[in-house]
Amino acid sequence: MTNNDPIRLLVIAGPTAAGKTAFALEAAKRYDGEIVSCDSMQIYRFMDIGSAKPTISERREVPHHLVDCIDPGQPFSAAMYRELASAAIEDIHSRGKLPVICGGTGLYLNALLYDMDFGVSPENPALREKLEKLADEEGPQALHELLQRQDPRAAQRIHPNNVKKVIRALERLEGGEDDLREFADVRRENPRYAPVLIGLTRDRAELYDRIDRRVLQMVEQGLVEEVRRLQEMGLSENNISMLGIGYKELLPFLRGECTLDEATKTIQKNTRHLAKRQLTWFRRYATIHWVNISEHENEEQALEAMFSWLERNR
Repeated sequence: MTNNDPIRLLVIAGPTAAGKTAFALEAAKRYDGEIVSCDSMQIYRFMDIGSAKPTISERREVPHHLVDCIDPGQPFSAAMYRELASAAIEDIHSRGKLPVICGGTGLYLNALLYDMDFGVSPENPALREKLEKLADEEGPQALHELLQRQDPRAAQRIHPNNVKKVIRALERLEGGEDDLREFADVRRENPRYAPVLIGLTRDRAELYDRIDRRVLQMVEQGLVEEVRRLQEMGLSENNISMLGIGYKELLPFLRGECTLDEATKTIQKNTRHLAKRQLTWFRRYATIHWVNISEHENEEQALEAMFSWLERNR
């Protein structure tokens, strides 16, 4: 293989709670690989329980990249993910090891696998100052309503509390873009990579039960205390990191606006909805090979079925 040949990647994607971490660990051990996280929450420091990060022992077994590398107060984007992930992949490849991409954040995976234009238009300081003032004086919702009037589809995708992203979208519209296409609509493959995609899933009832039980386990492990510590660090709904599922739902509880049981049930419901969206996203990949773990007697058999397919298709 020459330096110009595409880098072979193993991608293990799928919905939350399907079991991606365990399967990626075994794949990395079998094929002498290192794991690059593709998770929008595991990248943040101090957000351990709610993001279901790999344990310290798992990270000792196999090196992990893009875990615990960004402070939760920092803004982060798909473009930044692509830059960091690309550097990690080049490093892993340069040492003769296989990069194993593992996670459920479809937007980040798209940013890596497709040669995207992230729509960076010239900054407009005067407009940005005006929009920031509007958000300060009238609140994020007023800013979001402005985007809603100009591009309803973009407004539907962007959370009202994500002020930075709303402002960036309005800047792009002001710069001449009349329709802000989502990155999911872009399909120019990145020639630098030759990915093999595995999608892990389970029957819906089993997946939803795993989600519900995992949320309860997170609460037992101290998720409330984790969110309280983040709040004490000065983080709130105004930070993108705190909009993650498992975090945003507990802030009302900490303010006394709901019970812990109500907040927990909301986390479970929102996580189930996330899993459904993830499945819809990843099913758009034409070359992904799905492994339904529920169709096997146990996880060991499902793992061997995955390895068997990989041996035939690597």
